[in-house]
Amino acid sequence: MLTRLDLEQFKCFQRLKLPLGRLSVLSGSNASGKSSVLQSLGLLHQTIREQEWSTRLLLNGGELHLGTVKDVVDKVTGRNTFGIGLVDGDRGIHWTFEDDRGGMSAVVANVRTGSVEHPSPAALQFLLPADADPQDQDLAKRLRRLTYLTAERVGPREVYPLADPKSTQVVGPRGENAVSLLHWGRGEDVVAGLVIDGSPPTRLHQVEARMRQFFPGCRLQMTQVPQTNGVTLGLRTSDDTDFHRPVHVGFGLTQVLPIIVAALSTEPGDLLLIENPEVHLHPAGQATMGRFLSTLAAAGAQVIIETHSDHVLNGIRRSVKAGEIDASDVIVHFFGDRCSDNAQVISPTIDPTGNIDVWPYGFFDQFDKDMNHFAGWGG
Repeated sequence: MLTRLDLEQFKCFQRLKLPLGRLSVLSGSNASGKSSVLQSLGLLHQTIREQEWSTRLLLNGGELHLGTVKDVVDKVTGRNTFGIGLVDGDRGIHWTFEDDRGGMSAVVANVRTGSVEHPSPAALQFLLPADADPQDQDLAKRLRRLTYLTAERVGPREVYPLADPKSTQVVGPRGENAVSLLHWGRGEDVVAGLVIDGSPPTRLHQVEARMRQFFPGCRLQMTQVPQTNGVTLGLRTSDDTDFHRPVHVGFGLTQVLPIIVAALSTEPGDLLLIENPEVHLHPAGQATMGRFLSTLAAAGAQVIIETHSDHVLNGIRRSVKAGEIDASDVIVHFFGDRCSDNAQVISPTIDPTGNIDVWPYGFFDQFDKDMNHFAGWGG
C-alpha cells in the first residue's frame, strides 16, 4: 500500500510529503491542490500504461491533458524541473523530471529507488531501471492498473461503446468504459469483502445490488447492438415499470454507475482515484457513498478521493464508528491557500468513535457559518 506521496515543484506545491492510508480523503477550497495530488499519480499511470519503455513522462495522453512543463511546474518557486515520489511500505521511489518549459513531456532526469540513484537513465521499463527491486516492480504494476475517475464523467448515452476486454480493464477517466467492462465481466466473481448477501457474487448482480443502495429498485439491462461494437443500457427503478433509456432516469444513476463498476472490478491492492464521488447525489446518497467507499477500502483496495461533501465525510465517519473500517486506515487532509499564514495541508484525525479532533477554518464548516447569520433573528 502507498503510505506517502512526495511532490517537489509540482503545480502549487513547492514541497509536499502527504501521508496516505487505505482510504484517503482530500478536502479543501477550490484551486488548493487536491486535483494536483491525483494528477501526479495519474501522470505516472498514463505513462506506464501508454508507453511501457518511455524515458519521458507523458503530460498529454488518454487520461490527462496537462499542457506543457511550464503548466505543471510550481509557478512561484519552480523553473524547469519537478519531482514525484512514492513510499510503498518500507520502499521508496522518486522521479525527477525536467525539460524546456515549452515541452509537452518531461525527460526522466533521475530515478531513485531505495537509496540507489539512476541519473539520466538510457532505458526504462514502466519508468523503472531494468534491475528494479521486485517490490518496486509490483508498485509499477499497481500504477498501471490504477483507476482514475475524474469529476467529468459521461452522462446518459443512447449507445455505449464496447472496448476490447483484453486491452481495456478499467472504466476510464470519464467512466466511458464502465458499461463495456460490466458487459464483458458480468459473470466474474467480486472480491468477497464487497459481496452483498442475498445476491449472486458475480459482477452484474452485485453492481445491481449496490446500485439499489443508492436507488431502490434499480435494475440494469445491457443489450449488444447487432453488428456493432456498441451496447445499449436499460435502467429501471421499480419492478412495476419497463426499462428506460438512461436519459429518462436522471444523471445520478449514470454518475454513480462507473464508481460501482470500478469498485467491484478491483482486486486487493488496486488503486482507485475518484474526484467528487458525490456528483448528482442527494445528501443521503452522498452519505451512502462515503460508507460504500469505506467498505471498498476495508476489502483491500486503496482509495483516494477528492470531495467537497460533508455528507461523504460523515458517511465515512459512520463507517468508522460502526467498525466497518478501522480509524487508522482513514486519513483526512484539508488543503488551504498557500498564501495564508496556515499550513498548506492540515490533517485532522478521526478516532474510533468517528469524531474528528481538529476542524480547521474552512473545513466543512459552511453550515455553521450560515446558521450564525440567523442567530437571534427570531420569528
